[in-house]
Amino acid sequence: MKCLIVVDYQVDFVKGKLGFDKAAMLEDKIAQKISEYRASGGEIIFTFDTHYENYMQTREGRNLPVAHCIEGTEGHMLYGKVAAAVTAADKCIYKSAFGSDELMDYLRSKHYESIELVGVVSNICVISNAVIAKTALPEVPVIVDASCTASNDEKLHNAALDIMQGLHINVINR
Repeated sequence: MKCLIVVDYQVDFVKGKLGFDKAAMLEDKIAQKISEYRASGGEIIFTFDTHYENYMQTREGRNLPVAHCIEGTEGHMLYGKVAAAVTAADKCIYKSAFGSDELMDYLRSKHYESIELVGVVSNICVISNAVIAKTALPEVPVIVDASCTASNDEKLHNAALDIMQGLHINVINR
């Protein structure tokens, strides 16, 4: 079985407090990818950047002083067609850091043919969780579809893709 991980495709990263145009342009491509995985019997995991009312007092809040993805707010919800694609069978992981230890533990218990990541932000949460997937299952091909991920900073986006390639993560559609 193949696995698709949709990283943080949430309102605040698409049209909300940290939204950017390139994130919005990914909606149809990510929704299509979800549909393809579902049709072929693949597993789909959704990660949610999850913060709380004390966000501004956290280390991340001090470094990025924009309260976002606060649990219970619209900004925390998945965006658009991606939100509509979630089913009860899908695994949802709520993470308060860039990467997820819950994702690491979950992946270690699985036997996938491949793991593919899409979503935002490429140079922060996508790269963090791609490294986690590679660490959890080092013999399983890990793929990042560059046409289904983005950053608000094109230079950092390309640097993240380069670094992932250097870590033997297969970056496709670049």
